[in-house]
Amino acid sequence: MKILHFADAHIDMANYGRRDPETGLPYRVQDFLKSLDAIVAAAIDEHVDLVLFAGDAYRDRSPAPTFQREWGKRIIRLSKAGIRTLLLVGNHDISPALGRANAIQEFETLDIPNVTVLARPIFLSPFELGLPIQVIALPWVSRAGLMASMDASMEEAIITIEGHLTSLVNQWLEKADPALPMILTAHASIEGAKYSTERTVMLGADLVLPGSLVRDPRLDYVALGHIHKSQDLNENAHPPVIYTGSIERVDFGEAGDEKFFVIADIEKGKTIVQWRRLENIRPFIDRRITLESPENVTGVLTSALPAAEELAGAIVRLTVDYSREWDDLIDEPALRRYAESAFEFHLVKRPQIVTRIRLSADQAMTNLGPLELLDQYWRTGNIDPGEAEILQKLAGEIMAEE
Repeated sequence: MKILHFADAHIDMANYGRRDPETGLPYRVQDFLKSLDAIVAAAIDEHVDLVLFAGDAYRDRSPAPTFQREWGKRIIRLSKAGIRTLLLVGNHDISPALGRANAIQEFETLDIPNVTVLARPIFLSPFELGLPIQVIALPWVSRAGLMASMDASMEEAIITIEGHLTSLVNQWLEKADPALPMILTAHASIEGAKYSTERTVMLGADLVLPGSLVRDPRLDYVALGHIHKSQDLNENAHPPVIYTGSIERVDFGEAGDEKFFVIADIEKGKTIVQWRRLENIRPFIDRRITLESPENVTGVLTSALPAAEELAGAIVRLTVDYSREWDDLIDEPALRRYAESAFEFHLVKRPQIVTRIRLSADQAMTNLGPLELLDQYWRTGNIDPGEAEILQKLAGEIMAEE
């Protein structure tokens, strides 16, 4: 069996740039659609048996009709090509209000051939898929859904749902045909996964599935969505546990990430994974500099950026930390001229104010106690007096307890 797995399309992500006057679509939306077109073309050209989309078609739960049209065009191409396509519902696809339709509901409502929307935990047999393969699907479980499903605290609800999902998956694995390949697809956080910012996912406020659930050797491939950083959580072992990541860079947190989809050849007990890098992804360039001197400020700032030709078509951010008295020395028009080939240029100015504690003539630092020193700190930190009073009181209580 040959499958194609991708996730986190977010095709209406238009938070940067302008619109194309010919199509009326934002240029950034066209970036995402270009990647989606490459994925659909690969599925058709390479005659895959199954396409697994692991959730988040859009940026929000109420996409504009134009974006629904563009997403629909691509999915219909897969349908007409006779490729079995599974669309998992992600957190950006589902409404927090109970009973409301999800953003990809129309493919189920209109009964599109070869396309199935996975909006609830389900086991799909070979008979239901029309393929010699089995699929367990776990769509996004929202916090609202957690709280509405039981009379318990958030922590208790998460523990209960984790246990329920683990039990459900184990039941399905036990009843599955052991001779046929088994796929698990989920839109969720998995313990130990990393975000693009290298922040490790740990058990916390949202539902996080345990790593042991997805590394079960009875599985032959795990297709994940939700985290935008491409990664295999079970590298060099079976089964592959894969986040393909988003299909385009969404923000500066993903500036250094390459973007992929996966084609996997699956047999029972053996899976060969091919990472396919998406080409022509729009570059994000993020630079930060601290001005140490008022001399040649424009030259120093432009030297913090790549050469002008490397900026062409990129979304660029330059963050500058500097002493407030040098504010007039930053020539923003000159910087924008230097970066004029960029798709978009953001200058983030962070003026710093150095405040020193000045004690009266009859005071010495060594003679002040901790609470007195803390009181001086609140005064010099431009903190609201009411908030400072609360903080000082709290500090006194803590110190008294110690």
